[in-house]
Amino acid sequence: MTMKYGPRRRYRLLMLAGAALGLMAAPAGAELVLSQVVLDLMPAGPPRADVEAFNNGEERMYVVAEPASILDPGTPQERRVASNDPAASGLLVTPQKMILEPGERKLIRIAAILPRSPRDRIYRVTVKPVVGELAVSGSALKVLVGYDMLVIVRPAVLTDTITARRAGTTMTLTNAGSTSVELYRGRQCDAAGADCRDLPAKRLYAGADWQQPIDPARPVDYLVKSGTTVKPMRF
Repeated sequence: MTMKYGPRRRYRLLMLAGAALGLMAAPAGAELVLSQVVLDLMPAGPPRADVEAFNNGEERMYVVAEPASILDPGTPQERRVASNDPAASGLLVTPQKMILEPGERKLIRIAAILPRSPRDRIYRVTVKPVVGELAVSGSALKVLVGYDMLVIVRPAVLTDTITARRAGTTMTLTNAGSTSVELYRGRQCDAAGADCRDLPAKRLYAGADWQQPIDPARPVDYLVKSGTTVKPMRF
């Protein structure tokens, strides 16, 4: 089954196995495609977004959308709490069940319904096909692929206070601001700006730390994206 997505999209894939019997397997033809997998609800924009779900396969597809709140994201205390009650979680997902015929497209609306909080509210919405009847006789395996969408509800005031603490060959970055940032195009170069080593990218949530190994003799440069703003930072 081929997934179609842009090269810079970051998402979690869910591989969901149906019934598996015998030694021979016949894959099903249904394929779920989403128009986007990261929803960033900025304070200046509407508190909602529509995601298009497309059945790119040849079979009828039964799809569910399961929202969850992510508490203390990016920390050792991070936990996922199922949140089917939008009045409690603050996130409305509709519809949560749909049928997609081959080639059919439908919209899933995701809306923040509570006032914006002082810090990001982070959610995951699992959009996945569920197993129906297999269109083969005898033993078969049906493999279904779903998405774990990231939903960020930004606060009314965005602050991105990123601090660094270096200890030998380890650097700890801390987001003491109100909103998550993306750190990318990280590099360590020599004094002449040559002999550079690339560093990994990271989404750093508000209130979270991130440690990584570094060369203690060289500065660390990153591009830091907060909402729609991008700025270079040196640590």
